[in-house]
Amino acid sequence: MDYKASGAPKKSKNAPKHAEHNAHGSKKKPFGERPSKEELLARMKAAQAEKK
Repeated sequence: MDYKASGAPKKSKNAPKHAEHNAHGSKKKPFGERPSKEELLARMKAAQAEKK
């Protein structure tokens, strides 16, 4: 007998277990839209240049 196949089917596990406390657009970041890729790259390059 195949005991593995008995019982209720398992729920999908694609959903996160909880919401992040500092997610974009939440209470802690009410105006926090994700930065565009160009803004992000510019900020990263500026930080790298500052390190040198």
